[in-house]
Amino acid sequence: MDKKLRRSRTDRWVSGVCGGIAEYLDIPSIAVRLGFLILSPTLLIYIILAVLIPEED
Repeated sequence: MDKKLRRSRTDRWVSGVCGGIAEYLDIPSIAVRLGFLILSPTLLIYIILAVLIPEED
């Protein structure tokens, strides 16, 4: 199986970055969202990922 990192269209709150990362790692999306929340200076990283990661088909 060839997994690709994509922003989620179905599991999204803002742009689907956390949902896409969660699908790629096969973990709950709330865990990824909490990770971004705990590491709050990652807002800039989130914005960069939202631009760089393509949206799923």
